[in-house]
Amino acid sequence: MKLVFAGTPEVAVPALDALIASGRHEVAAVVTRPDAPAGRGRRLVASPVAERAEEAGIEVLKPVKPRDEQFLARLREIAPDCCPVVAYGALLPRVALDIPAHGWVNLHFSLLPAWRGAAPVQHAVMAGDEITGAATFLIEEGLDSGPVYGTVTEEVRPTDTSGDLLTRLAFAGSGLLAATMDGIEDGSLKAVPQPADGISLAPKITVEMAHVDWAAPALRVDRVVRGCTPAPGAWTVFRGERLKLIQAALVTDRTDLAPGELSVAKNNVYVGTGSHAVELLWVQPQGKKPMRGADWARGVRIAPGERAGAADVR
Repeated sequence: MKLVFAGTPEVAVPALDALIASGRHEVAAVVTRPDAPAGRGRRLVASPVAERAEEAGIEVLKPVKPRDEQFLARLREIAPDCCPVVAYGALLPRVALDIPAHGWVNLHFSLLPAWRGAAPVQHAVMAGDEITGAATFLIEEGLDSGPVYGTVTEEVRPTDTSGDLLTRLAFAGSGLLAATMDGIEDGSLKAVPQPADGISLAPKITVEMAHVDWAAPALRVDRVVRGCTPAPGAWTVFRGERLKLIQAALVTDRTDLAPGELSVAKNNVYVGTGSHAVELLWVQPQGKKPMRGADWARGVRIAPGERAGAADVR
């Protein structure tokens, strides 16, 4: 088939690579989000998908909105048979959905109908799911509600961050997306409607959702830290400033600390929760680089009984 691939971040690159390497289909063009400011200089930078497409000599389309008439006209000229999508980052209007003969087929990082929305991997980790996966489905105007072509499953490991899990799903899903294109092309694959039950939603993780509640059980605290890593980053407040929590570990043999209470040992720093303590392995103070939790604790000279989690953020 002639394909137009739509995607933007690094996580979409493995799927683009798989389609380019398949040899069975032609990736005629790539649709991605416009260049965005990045780094300290805030200079405009092309998306990872745009950079990879340019390396491969593939035409790159960067509409501000996918309903832009110039973009739609070019898409009609290309006349793709199908448009595979991975984390494109913009809603597709009906007029765009109707152009390819086999529609737009999305690789979504959950086992639909679970975790429909922008942040399925983060929500799976934060909810404590033991198994998740990826699914390919035909895009409709509803939120991730279209019929499913295929799935792959992936175990959620006890120490997985959302970044760890998403990296594995990106590579597992790339093979699924390529196989889905093959099945659509030869007619061996038919999309199956999603079940009406088992629906859960995965909206974008806000900064407030990443705020750690030390009164929650330690298991919940651990899941929030892992689910919000690398973005947007779990955080607490210490002495009126935000402290980013990069990595924590459960400490089941310490139940002597009140929620938010800090305790410093020679090479460790612990925080109390609603159950047992957690150890802060890596943190990032406001305006500074990431550092080991014990190094941070030594530097700020934590007083006995001092707590994290006060509400007054500077």
